[in-house]
Amino acid sequence: MAGLRVRRNFWDLQDEYDKGNKKPLDTLIRAFKGIYELSPDNPNSFFFLAGLHGEPFRGAGWGNASWWGGYCNHGNVLFPTWHRAYCFALESALQSIHGCKDVTLPYWNEIEKNTQERGIPGAFLKKKWTFEDGGVIDNPLYSYKFQQKITDNLPSSRDDADYSKGDGYVTCRYPYSGLVGPADKEKTDAHNAEINKLGDDKVNQILNENVKSWLLHTDVDGQKGRGGVLQKYFSCLEAPNYTVFSNTTSATQWNEDHFNEGLPTSATVSPRLVQHVVPLESPHNDIHVSIGGFEYGDGHFDGKYPGANGDMGENDTAAFDPVFFFHHCFIDAMFWQWQKEHGKTKQLDIIPQYPGTNSVDSQGPTPGTPGGTWLTLDTPLDPFQLPGTTKTMKSKDVIDIETRLGYTYSPIKGLPRKTPSAAAPDAAAPGAATPDASRANLVRISGINRGIIPGSFVLSTWTTTENGEERLVGFHSTLSRWHVQGCANCQTHLRVKTFVPLYGLSKDQASKVTVKLHTRDDPKGSTAREGGKPIPYVVGHLLGKE
Repeated sequence: MAGLRVRRNFWDLQDEYDKGNKKPLDTLIRAFKGIYELSPDNPNSFFFLAGLHGEPFRGAGWGNASWWGGYCNHGNVLFPTWHRAYCFALESALQSIHGCKDVTLPYWNEIEKNTQERGIPGAFLKKKWTFEDGGVIDNPLYSYKFQQKITDNLPSSRDDADYSKGDGYVTCRYPYSGLVGPADKEKTDAHNAEINKLGDDKVNQILNENVKSWLLHTDVDGQKGRGGVLQKYFSCLEAPNYTVFSNTTSATQWNEDHFNEGLPTSATVSPRLVQHVVPLESPHNDIHVSIGGFEYGDGHFDGKYPGANGDMGENDTAAFDPVFFFHHCFIDAMFWQWQKEHGKTKQLDIIPQYPGTNSVDSQGPTPGTPGGTWLTLDTPLDPFQLPGTTKTMKSKDVIDIETRLGYTYSPIKGLPRKTPSAAAPDAAAPGAATPDASRANLVRISGINRGIIPGSFVLSTWTTTENGEERLVGFHSTLSRWHVQGCANCQTHLRVKTFVPLYGLSKDQASKVTVKLHTRDDPKGSTAREGGKPIPYVVGHLLGKE
């Protein structure tokens, strides 16, 4: 790794700081302070860079909900590569600040012991930052104060669907609310006033407990972590090819291609039984909503703070919360880990015309991209340019981070121990078999129309124990945008389908699961329905194809 910039584990910086070596973290804070103070129209400013992800919208999506007005890619094969280029741009901006040329963007390791036990690193939870020389500033990792307003120009049938943010707005996390449009401000002010009464230490505890609960969901058998975000991160590394690893749309189709109704019998338990695919985007979504306002504690979605609406919880303003970039740096580290384990550090393959490879899949086309465009490794990663050139980056430019981008990652602590795998199967023939039948039972949930749900939402699966206790089995979160109901170009892709593993359930329990829908309007959740009827779901398993 000689000559490479090393992106370190944020927890290592935090621990060094706590033990007296304050310079590395102090320098990172100075770099963020520097880009916060740049003019909003400066391409290296935090406002400019954070605004590339979602709001302030541009292009066709500025005032037309039929298009996505942000540049970010979600629900398609560009999700990992676009966000890799995004983190690279943010890191380059940090290095432009005087005295910070050697700064690298650390990753918040979301699977290691520190996160499991403590939640979010303490540096993100302080309102003020005290440098080693005694200087005190508003902590740029705690929140960002808008330097100018962003205006929601999208029409909506909902009276309360104005998600503008005024000059001086300060980003927030669970359990606070950041909805400050005309119809929401009074309710938000009252909600936040009640949260403030709890005190900073209690508020931070509430946030950390929520993140840990999402991460370490305890299944029906009492196994901590199985079925939660931690297990999803482990499972995504087993995805057999880049297409299904990269995004939720492609992974859902792969699982559908292999789905067989009914629980496996002795006749079907064979090496052809395969585990469902978990894409990298899935645990990514869960961490977003855990910080952005969906409460999950003690095995239940309790809804103790129903007014919580943090910025990380929707794509519109998520990138304005500084923790966004440390979260996505970890997503990129896991992407690189998958590449190393599957022999894909030099080349990636996309299954042509597979679901998740079109610009209308999931979110709708980004600015400058026509509807119906097939996405490839040569699709521009707008608006990012290759260093020192005016050429737009493409996915093929960011595959090899060490040779092409000049950085690498310190080893990720907490990864499951296993023998490094050989190269993945050919991308055109996805599906690596495993004889582990117990991990293949799952429930297929379909019928949810996200076009009528403003913002992000969660689907949860439940069973009833012998003593009549309702127990959470698993969950699936959809990180969405506030105005998805207007996306005419992606209407055919608004029907949500997902597969939730039934870890720890007997055949009898698996056949009697129920499904709940948790929305911003109903965070505690109720039986998922459409047209007055419970949405359809089917219990089954996955088989490899001949």
